[in-house]
Amino acid sequence: MDGRGTSLHRSGQPGDKRRLQGPVVSRRALLVLAIGILLTLFLSGRVYRVETEKHNAQFTREAELRVRLFDESIDDAVTGLRSLNQLFAISDTPVSRAQFRAMAMPLLKEHPYLRSFVFHRYVRPGERRAYEAAMRTRHPGFTIKQEREGRLVPATGPGPWLVIEFFEPLPRNDLLLGYDGLSDPVHALAAQRAIDSGMVAASGLKPFVQSRQRGVEGKVFTLMAPLYRPGAPLDDVAARRRAFIGENVAGVHAHRFARQIFERAGLLATAGIHINVYAAPSPTEAALLFRHGAPPPPVPGASPLLERLLGPAALTRVSHTVDIGGTPLHLVVSRAPPAAGSAHASALLVLAAGIALSLLGAAYLDAVAARSRIIERTVEERTAQLHARTCELQRTAAELQLRNRAIEASANAMFITGAQGPDYIVEYVNPAFERTTGYPSAEMVGKPTKLLVGADVEQPGLIELRAALAACREGHATVRCYRKDGAMYWNEVYLAPVRDENGEVHHFVHVNYDVTETKRYQEQLEYRANFDPLTGLANRNLLQDRLQQAISYASRTRRTVWVAFLDLDRFKFVNDSAGHSCGDMLLKVVAERLQASVRAADTVGRMGGDEFVLVLPQYETGPMTAATIEKVMAQVARPIPAGGKEFFVSCSIGIAVFPDDGSDSETLLMHADVAMYRAKEMGRNNYQFFEPALNTRTQARLRIESALRNALARDEFVLHYQPQVDLKTGRMIGVEALIRWQHPEFGMVSPAEFITLAEETGLIVPIGAWVLRSACAQGRAWQAAGYPLRMAVNLSGIQFAQHDLVQTVVAALDDSGFDPACLEIELTESIVMHDVEKSIATLHQLKLLGVQLAVDDFGTGYSSLAYLKLFPIDVLKIDQSFVRDIATSADDAMIVLSMISLAHNLGLKVIAEGVETPEQLAYLRRHDCDEIQGNHFSRPIAAAAIGQMLHTERCL
Repeated sequence: MDGRGTSLHRSGQPGDKRRLQGPVVSRRALLVLAIGILLTLFLSGRVYRVETEKHNAQFTREAELRVRLFDESIDDAVTGLRSLNQLFAISDTPVSRAQFRAMAMPLLKEHPYLRSFVFHRYVRPGERRAYEAAMRTRHPGFTIKQEREGRLVPATGPGPWLVIEFFEPLPRNDLLLGYDGLSDPVHALAAQRAIDSGMVAASGLKPFVQSRQRGVEGKVFTLMAPLYRPGAPLDDVAARRRAFIGENVAGVHAHRFARQIFERAGLLATAGIHINVYAAPSPTEAALLFRHGAPPPPVPGASPLLERLLGPAALTRVSHTVDIGGTPLHLVVSRAPPAAGSAHASALLVLAAGIALSLLGAAYLDAVAARSRIIERTVEERTAQLHARTCELQRTAAELQLRNRAIEASANAMFITGAQGPDYIVEYVNPAFERTTGYPSAEMVGKPTKLLVGADVEQPGLIELRAALAACREGHATVRCYRKDGAMYWNEVYLAPVRDENGEVHHFVHVNYDVTETKRYQEQLEYRANFDPLTGLANRNLLQDRLQQAISYASRTRRTVWVAFLDLDRFKFVNDSAGHSCGDMLLKVVAERLQASVRAADTVGRMGGDEFVLVLPQYETGPMTAATIEKVMAQVARPIPAGGKEFFVSCSIGIAVFPDDGSDSETLLMHADVAMYRAKEMGRNNYQFFEPALNTRTQARLRIESALRNALARDEFVLHYQPQVDLKTGRMIGVEALIRWQHPEFGMVSPAEFITLAEETGLIVPIGAWVLRSACAQGRAWQAAGYPLRMAVNLSGIQFAQHDLVQTVVAALDDSGFDPACLEIELTESIVMHDVEKSIATLHQLKLLGVQLAVDDFGTGYSSLAYLKLFPIDVLKIDQSFVRDIATSADDAMIVLSMISLAHNLGLKVIAEGVETPEQLAYLRRHDCDEIQGNHFSRPIAAAAIGQMLHTERCL
């Protein structure tokens, strides 16, 4: 309070809050203003109603004048048409063209909007020939015509026809003589209405036939009056249809019709009146015949309240519809809504004068009450100021209490210290601090903050916190702290100075967050980012970093670094036979043995799968030797117990040496990988050093692989066929399909160079499917030519393992129409022995299709007789490695003889592969081999050459 006011208890009541919002108008002034405005609105509304009714009456008269003229003009057109009908009705003889012209031309001159008068003769089925002959005496070349695609052509169909016989004016319209009106769907529909009703009918809006012929724009509608045979009964629709002989038609130019009837009456010169005519029951732009002025305004929505207060709204449109034989014509006469200033000037004047007088009276009464309101407002303002001050003090107290409770209830440890260093004595701790540190408030208050870090004072975070305290600024750091029981925890500290009104710092607030779990999780993430989770070895990321460090060190000291890329041999067999859990156990054991085989300074990493990398910097005592690599291979080759079994695995190792084989980590790893693949090619279980020639071979392999991926799409594969000959008859009874790759750059690529690559990349599946389809198609072609040859097709192990193999074979047979009994599918021993139970099931499914099954390269794989009898096979093929030396080696000869005997005892046929000499052929024929295949009879050749061989009936 400033001494000039008095505190009033009622000032804080809700009723006074309304008066504090500012001055208000006195009730008397409002009452006078309300009464004056109501009277003004009533008087101006009455004047408005009178003015509106006057304008509406004037517009209605104008609209009715145009509606009446519109109706009369339509009646004139109908009357003219009926007068033509009278000519036909009263004439005892057929009406001639001259009579028709004499009657029609005056009507056309009198009514310019009538485009033409036409008489249509109704020609029934059977009357066409006689009618056309009669008309040709007057019009040579006359024929009944119809319109098709914008041209008049002779009419087709059984009839009837509604034919133009007279047309006025005829000049330039003579081409239309003979036109069939029934060929026009719009005209035919209107004509049927006229015939059935006996009344004049009208068609819809359409272009004239001659307009379409000559490219003239413009729309017409036609009026048509039916003609009946004189004296015929016309009591019902059926009678009228029997008596119908033709019709007279008036073509009305739609736009000219509307313009001329209003223009001749001078009704288009009236300003502000708009006329729109539509060939539809309602106004749509698509059916517009004529428009003078603007389109009609939309129909305003009805407002009952405004109509009761002000009377009817201003009339802006009058609509009228005329129906001509079922075709409506819709006329809309409209005007723009009258401007309020001109149409209702008197009403506006009354309204303005009444409002002005009402405002003057209200202002006078309000001025009288103004002084009392000013006094009252001054008292209320002083009272409000006192009330606000009291509320502010109460709010401040509540906020302090709330902050205190928030600090007490906070889940984060908080404490307050003094601003005096270096100890910064603790003055307050909250309950969360007690729970986090284990120190009760009584033991912590009065103690320095360094109690929390104990002897662990050399921390980077503590340096930041001390600097923030010394500079009296905010600070943030993560430090190691220790609980009362000595357990370490990670503490994220935020501190902020507390200043008084003069800006002086008198306290610091410390907020602590226990981030021990977050730190532990971050450490786990860092471990996972750098170490393989299965083996604990360095992963690709850490391996790259270690290798780069070793390269940098070796570069400075002029030493070497060996990078050994190790891949386990046949590891997939362990996964497939014992499961992935055993495979993982084996990888862990291998990782432990690798680490035990090298020095602590060396790095062992896992690249993924069964691939490992050793980074071996040069020893200080001398250069690296292969002894370390041999030691690693010996350790890996030791038996590994896993899943209750003992597994024996070997490894193939490729070695690249810095700086000879590369100066960076990527190059060294790539070259070591290339050398490892060379070790695989050399028979596995060995190591190979990188040589530049290996890189050239790898690049060539990559080029072949890239080209192979596009070979199928580019149709670069071809099939050659090697004949199979029956030794008893000497005739060719079958062929084996062998794939060849005709590359535009590499030339003819041997299967030995790309089949293995296709299997490794998975391309063997679509390639094998292509071979199967193409072979079946060629076999069907030979069958159609009269040569029912057996077609042998090889399947790879990957193809045989596909779940949809049977469906693929069925599709090839169905698409080609090849006889399944002539298809022989060849499989190697190793394929069918990989998973015996699954192989047996698949072979039985193939056998159900009716195909023949053969075991290829017999004797080079498992040669298990126990399983052989379980397979539903038909043919045994002896591998060429046994056939090659049967004429010179007693052992090979005995093996081949045993195979032939075994196959025959099992009911199988025998085919010997690789027969190249007469001696081999003689031995096989002597010991009852069924069939042979080899270069002695023919090398693999193209399909055309096989066809020539069949044609000449070549025999052995």
